[in-house]
Amino acid sequence: MTFGRGLRALSIASAVLITGAFALVFFYAPNDADQGFIQKIFYVHVPMAIVALCGFVAGGVYAIRHLRSGDRADDLRSYVAIHISLVLAVGVLVTGSIWARAAWGHWWVWDEPTLVSFLIVFLLYACYQPLRFSIEDPERQARYASVFAIVAGAFVPLNFMAVRMAESLAHPRVLSTTGGAMPGDMRLTFLVALVGMACLFLTLWKYELASKSASIQLRSLKRRLAGDRGLAPLNRSAAPQEL
Repeated sequence: MTFGRGLRALSIASAVLITGAFALVFFYAPNDADQGFIQKIFYVHVPMAIVALCGFVAGGVYAIRHLRSGDRADDLRSYVAIHISLVLAVGVLVTGSIWARAAWGHWWVWDEPTLVSFLIVFLLYACYQPLRFSIEDPERQARYASVFAIVAGAFVPLNFMAVRMAESLAHPRVLSTTGGAMPGDMRLTFLVALVGMACLFLTLWKYELASKSASIQLRSLKRRLAGDRGLAPLNRSAAPQEL
């Protein structure tokens, strides 16, 4: 499994895009007329949320591929996508709380459907790893984790539906065909930030895939060496920790 292919170019592209996005945020995009400078957290918070939710969906897609083909590489891809998306989701909740405190005077607003729906998805996926590593048999572990990823992935579109159906205007409809209420310079900054966050996700995804793949291959080689020397093989119950 050559997960590291194209990683250098992707890393450079991510660094350039993220740097460019921050430059646009601080030196090009204007301050919001109502919220002022604090609104600039929008360019981190919203792209991070979109990429995290798309990462959860990608985890479900690879889980479907794993159940159909039985290829453990697809299970690994699904696991890493969900893992990185969980990290980004924590960042979304933190930046969202900071923005809410500055804009609304509260760290959290329970009657905001987008916030609550995202929190529900996050808590749902927070059960993924405890469920996965509570199963010792590697085959059952991968199969049950894939089923969970598929079922949980069905809830992700609810977040986007919540933005469209919500009566509250707290979250702008940045994915509409007209660009919502954003002027051109703010829209350009947002799109660059979104592409940069997506590239960062792909870079981290490939880095972790390459690292875990190398670790799995190293453990496999150690087992073979132990077998050739007549030593007792490692217990298969250690397989879940290989991820």
